[in-house]
Amino acid sequence: MLGRFDDIVKTTLRVREEEGASKVTTLKQAVSKHVKPGMMLHFSATHSSASAAVYEVTRQFWNRAPGFTLIGGVVGTRLNLIHLGMVKKVIGSFCGDSYPMPAPNPIIQKAYREGTVEFEDWSMNSCLQRLMAGALGVCFMPTRSLIGSSMAEENKDSFAVIDDPFHSGRKVGLVRALYPDITFIHGWVADCYGNTIIVAPMAENVWGAMAARHGAIVSVEKVVSTEFIREHSSLVRLPGYVVNSVCEVPFGAHPGGLTNHGALELEGYGEDYDFIIEHRKATRDPQALDAWIREWVLDCSSHRDYLRKLGPQRLLYLKGKVKKNSWEQELEQIVEEVSTSEEYSPVEMMAVVGGRKIKERTSKNGYKTILAGVGVSNLAAWLAYYDLKNEGYDIDLAAEIGFYGYAPRPGDPWIFSFYNIPTCKMVTDITDVLGVIIGGENNRALGALGGAQIDKYGNINSTKVPGELYIVGSGGANDVASAAREVVVLVHQSTGRYLEQVPYITCPGERVKTLVSTMGVFEKLGDDGEFTLTECFADPKLPTIGEKIRKIKENCGWELKVSPEVKEVPPPTAEELKQLRLFDPKGYYLT
Repeated sequence: MLGRFDDIVKTTLRVREEEGASKVTTLKQAVSKHVKPGMMLHFSATHSSASAAVYEVTRQFWNRAPGFTLIGGVVGTRLNLIHLGMVKKVIGSFCGDSYPMPAPNPIIQKAYREGTVEFEDWSMNSCLQRLMAGALGVCFMPTRSLIGSSMAEENKDSFAVIDDPFHSGRKVGLVRALYPDITFIHGWVADCYGNTIIVAPMAENVWGAMAARHGAIVSVEKVVSTEFIREHSSLVRLPGYVVNSVCEVPFGAHPGGLTNHGALELEGYGEDYDFIIEHRKATRDPQALDAWIREWVLDCSSHRDYLRKLGPQRLLYLKGKVKKNSWEQELEQIVEEVSTSEEYSPVEMMAVVGGRKIKERTSKNGYKTILAGVGVSNLAAWLAYYDLKNEGYDIDLAAEIGFYGYAPRPGDPWIFSFYNIPTCKMVTDITDVLGVIIGGENNRALGALGGAQIDKYGNINSTKVPGELYIVGSGGANDVASAAREVVVLVHQSTGRYLEQVPYITCPGERVKTLVSTMGVFEKLGDDGEFTLTECFADPKLPTIGEKIRKIKENCGWELKVSPEVKEVPPPTAEELKQLRLFDPKGYYLT
């Protein structure tokens, strides 16, 4: 009976190994065809980055003042686009140096002071929610973020606060849909039509690509058959119909990396930290950066030339970095340099005490998740995490781009380190982490944050001193401060950073209950919305409590409330210092 239908089965109904019109082209051709001056360009941030696409845009527009609007974070080699005068506006949540520690970048400072670039600031999740609204075809998206921040005031054309129309009595934020013209995204593999596999952590996921008016330019490590895509369809995140170009670009995320965790038949590579730091140093001097761009971008006419310049040995080393226990070999090379001294710096004291406070607040209030920002706050959270685990307390760490349930490995203080990915219990995206695990109605989360400035109410500024200085922006900090059950903040203490009122509110201070400085501990007692000094740190140069309190007051920019019984905090133990220094053996955060 079946024989009667053999011809139909073998022809009309057959599943084709290759399917769809081919969109395979070179990155040079894709940019030339689809990218036009004045466009809104979105370089999507999964855990990998479309770095090769940034270079190609640089090559084709470097002397043309195209007036692009960039959507998303401006970090690393994307800074080159601002330096070269290609950008008129940035819509994003973080602009500055990232690895190995967040800091203001001179290129951003110059553009901000001179007004050559407009910076439209959002939090990480609210910016993503704008792209999500665009992808879903709705005009706006509700959000828990931004309410009470300066971003809410500045962005009134794209952000509104309304009463819940369903009469819960709550206020709801609304963000306006955002539509890039082109989204660049780097994936693992794609077929010729553009069906693309992207391996978690997903960070921004594919919302920007799905919202892009003129489609996505996809770069991948390898172009594969449609049959391969079908066999791995659970990993496909981007359907081909929204893709306008498919470009095979091995190591296309460099100097970023690409994990193969969860897709073991694919070969991954780690981040090139030396390269990132070299570029960061070059951004301090316009002439040095011009020379860097000439050497690594303009003089490399294609990505293939770029890879030749990197050399096979460097690429082989980066491939080795993604092996599950490669951190052990890295640590062996630097562990001998780790200080065993019992003397400690004020920053080390702050980190240790911060860890103790995070542990105390977590166990007291039954929190189940800790999300820490980049910097000393994440070192403090890591100390608390291991102390709680060793005492049998169930706690999980989360990191905003999609890490959940990870166990930080020693040797690398970078919170998004590839070394931590194999230890995750779930690898997901920003929406899950910031929107649900930290920001959802049923969250049991404590946030641990840093900041450039803080005031007596706990309001944090990590964005800017208006008209004077652009710091870095919110990142995910506002999302955490807006929704986590409680927030512990670690900030170096000085009168320039501890203010009566911060000039810009990145994070409202309502949920900030504890502040740990390099001198003491400040807490909100009872229903008091202001901090009170409750603990001071040991200081052999100041033998009495009164002298310690006086010094703390001298370095505080508001009239400080002082508890009648200020306690003196014991110094770090040898074990605490040892563990802390293993997390940050090069002292990126601790010096």
